[in-house]
Amino acid sequence: MTLHAGYGVMRRALFAAALLGLAVGPAGATAIERVISPGGIEAWLVRQPSVPLVALDFSMTGGAAQDPADKAGVAHLVASTIDEGAGNLDSDAFHQQLEDNAIELSFTANLDHFRGSLRTLAANRDLAFDMLRLSLTQPRFDEEAVERIRAQILTDLRRATTSPGELASEMWWHTAFAGHPYGRPVHGTLESLSRITIADLRGYAHRIFARSGLKIAIVGDIDAATAGLLIDRAFGALPEQPELSPVPAVDPQGLGRRIVVDLDVPQSVITFGGPGVARNDPDFFAAYLVNHILGGGAMSSRLYTEVREKRGLAYGVSTGLVPLAHAQLITGSTATRADRTGDTLEIVDREMKNLSDNGPTEQELEKTKSFLKGSYGLYFDTSTKIAAQLVQMQVDNLGIDYIDRRNGMIDAVTRADAQRVAKRLLESKMLVTVVGRPQGVTSKDLSAAGSGG
Repeated sequence: MTLHAGYGVMRRALFAAALLGLAVGPAGATAIERVISPGGIEAWLVRQPSVPLVALDFSMTGGAAQDPADKAGVAHLVASTIDEGAGNLDSDAFHQQLEDNAIELSFTANLDHFRGSLRTLAANRDLAFDMLRLSLTQPRFDEEAVERIRAQILTDLRRATTSPGELASEMWWHTAFAGHPYGRPVHGTLESLSRITIADLRGYAHRIFARSGLKIAIVGDIDAATAGLLIDRAFGALPEQPELSPVPAVDPQGLGRRIVVDLDVPQSVITFGGPGVARNDPDFFAAYLVNHILGGGAMSSRLYTEVREKRGLAYGVSTGLVPLAHAQLITGSTATRADRTGDTLEIVDREMKNLSDNGPTEQELEKTKSFLKGSYGLYFDTSTKIAAQLVQMQVDNLGIDYIDRRNGMIDAVTRADAQRVAKRLLESKMLVTVVGRPQGVTSKDLSAAGSGG
């Protein structure tokens, strides 16, 4: 995923100029077409002929959870190297081809999915789709390129060993999902990354890259017939089915525990979390509103108001719903002075308990609904954002008419719904990890004590 000198500057200038002309509202103005390619591959298309740009996003089932148990980081290393040469093009030639034609190609892996994105001027779309095809079907994994990228990732991992935020998050996930694929770091570890071979990378690509489970979105100056042909050009040669290892459903473990990791830093970083709500759960939108009120609303949330605005204990504090394929979570984090860590934890615990016991006020609920409906258009103001949103809608199985239905589902949540779901979401105990040297805060098992953070 490295960019040669000059490529990034020129590419960003071209895309910025094109994106300035593309602004699309979330409802009505975004006409989504379902396209079935001649080869039978489905994609969602939004035509924008006024801007000479084509953006494609895709997702395949099987992310870092498909890494071998002793080789965490395979998916991430694949995502970082499949654009480092493909077919008869080595890394230099591949990137030169991208640079000469202002094509942007990138790949990422999260826990559940392998994802990619393509950005190109419409005039270069045939070549761009060919470059995508080469990356997916003929990645070279040349030793020089793999070792160069591996060295970069190892440098990042060494840096993370002194980052309190990274350590708090890693400890939380390792504890919550001990023995489960979700407990392994997506980027790997210093030990696991060193064990990964080129054969492992080729094996991952062979097992994961397939048409079944493939979700595609295309936005820009392209019609349905042309999109179908280009989809087949890029993805048609992939096998029908991936070879996925089963990933069991799991609930987060360690609820009620507080784990303190000693690190000589001025602040303590706190990560906390517990069971959440699935994306397809009828209670999801109530949970979405409750989370926004608790800590998802940036400067308007209860936690931000109590922790930062009233007491100045932290720059920020936030929470979020994390609906994974095999687990559902609500997580949060903050950072505070070592001598005020206990106070911060008490406030987080108190606010979660208060919201669990009483639910939000009617005023909070209506204000949150208004904000979430009004701000939704910001997710659709560029072709890049539109493509990403359309892929996520497919991954979450929301339906092609979701954009038009969403605000109605938000409006349908009553205060009684929010009170009930707040209790469901927040009454269970949380797993808490703290990294730093917090004064008066120690590791302990709080499972027999009160709820919350």
